[in-house]
Amino acid sequence: MNQTPPLVLVIAGSDSGGGAGIQADLKTMLALGVHGMTVISAVTAQNSVGVQGYWELPPEAVLAQLDSVLGDMGAQAIKTGMLASAEIVRTVSGRLSNVEAPVVVDPVAVSKSGDMLLSVGTLEAVKSELLPLATVVTPNLLEAELLTGMAVTDEEGMLAAARQIASCGPRWVLVKGGHLLGNPVDLLFGDGHVIRMAGHRIASPHTHGTGCTLASAIASQLAMGADVPAAVESAREYVRGAIEGGFPLGAGIGPVDHGWRIRQPVS
Repeated sequence: MNQTPPLVLVIAGSDSGGGAGIQADLKTMLALGVHGMTVISAVTAQNSVGVQGYWELPPEAVLAQLDSVLGDMGAQAIKTGMLASAEIVRTVSGRLSNVEAPVVVDPVAVSKSGDMLLSVGTLEAVKSELLPLATVVTPNLLEAELLTGMAVTDEEGMLAAARQIASCGPRWVLVKGGHLLGNPVDLLFGDGHVIRMAGHRIASPHTHGTGCTLASAIASQLAMGADVPAAVESAREYVRGAIEGGFPLGAGIGPVDHGWRIRQPVS
């Protein structure tokens, strides 16, 4: 009998363009050798130039999906992405409060093209209801600013934001510095440690789905037994390759390449 791979459940919105959201999550999980399962919280009309609209699913539909998957198959890790509304956040948080698997929270608020993806009050619900359940939360600079109310423009600000976000309850906070001037730096804060993770700027405009991909890669590594610092570093390595392989699609920002490893020439 074939062995079942580690199971990762993602709770997020759908991206009709295929580069971010649930679609990016599943591609990442397949590439990293885990079995991805989904709870869809919202449907977007989205392409390379922006988000033309989004529609939340009823909270009871979100809860039914959660009960269906967790009640039968379980999960070794869980990742949340776009949760769209405070009511959906509360529904998800209430169900996950009884789950022991590590939870990766990607506090998705704004799309790559700058479109807001949350209704009023959702971020406050994320802070009060979801972050206390998080093993690691992965805000970019804008999301860190929205969660803290402070300007985050340099490493000092990233660390201050990480400390404030950590006060909401997550075990670890990864503030992503991809939008810093110069070479990017990520800061991982938690468990009494500040871990500075430096990188180099990759000259590619095709970065759609980067945040979803990183959070899903972290969840995949946690499901396979890695601790948080190791999971983050491994996920960053995978995302670096995906950004380097990003390709043009449509008239705007193309996606990262989730399948870059299988497209590498065999030596």
